[in-house]
Amino acid sequence: MTQFTRPDGRNADQPRPITIETGFQPHAEGSVLIKAGDTHVICSASVEESVPRWMRGTGRGWVTAEYGMLPRATNTRSRREAASGRQGGRTQEIQRLIGRSLRGVVDLEALGERSVTVDCDVVRADGGTRTASITGSYVALSIAFKGLLSEGKIDKDPMIDSVGAISVGIVSGDPMLDLCYVEDSAAETDMNVVMTGSGKFIELQATAEGVPFAREELNDLLGLAESGIRYAMDQQAVALK
Repeated sequence: MTQFTRPDGRNADQPRPITIETGFQPHAEGSVLIKAGDTHVICSASVEESVPRWMRGTGRGWVTAEYGMLPRATNTRSRREAASGRQGGRTQEIQRLIGRSLRGVVDLEALGERSVTVDCDVVRADGGTRTASITGSYVALSIAFKGLLSEGKIDKDPMIDSVGAISVGIVSGDPMLDLCYVEDSAAETDMNVVMTGSGKFIELQATAEGVPFAREELNDLLGLAESGIRYAMDQQAVALK
């Protein structure tokens, strides 16, 4: 038993409940509202019949992402980045992570010379916004691809695997799955894990916040993450039915 009492009473190895509502933005080619506990993110996939200039003539498509938080997604208002005229470093890092994660499971040649942008807008933030964005974006992108298939614009589904993500960390000396904000703030180690359905890793972001972690602890965290991502993928499958 952990000495740290989780704010929502979960066990150390228990993820927050995930729900994924499809069709949340009906004008988008694919969209969901994903809720992971008190973290809520709208993920919307938009298809364009063009690619960036540097990809023209390659026969390959492009998948990318944009990320942002509403001003009152947290308990204090954050200024809109548009008001400052530029994105912050954290925002750029997260949207690049989401884009990399999605491209890791997409056959860009099967997509043809078209682009899909997945917009991730955080409505409520309680930790794990980037991981929820990746998990929800996969479903939104899958729906967009199914639309292209049904319209006869592509010959086969470009999605070659599933992808999900979750956070883990060491809090008060104990490995924990799916950290909320309070836990993430108190963690000695925090880690974001992006994994495919076939069990391969796209990204590991692990940081010791003052106390270095051992290889054994890393193994424990990866084991927790895999179980949490499998749960998230089950919810993805339910949404895609």
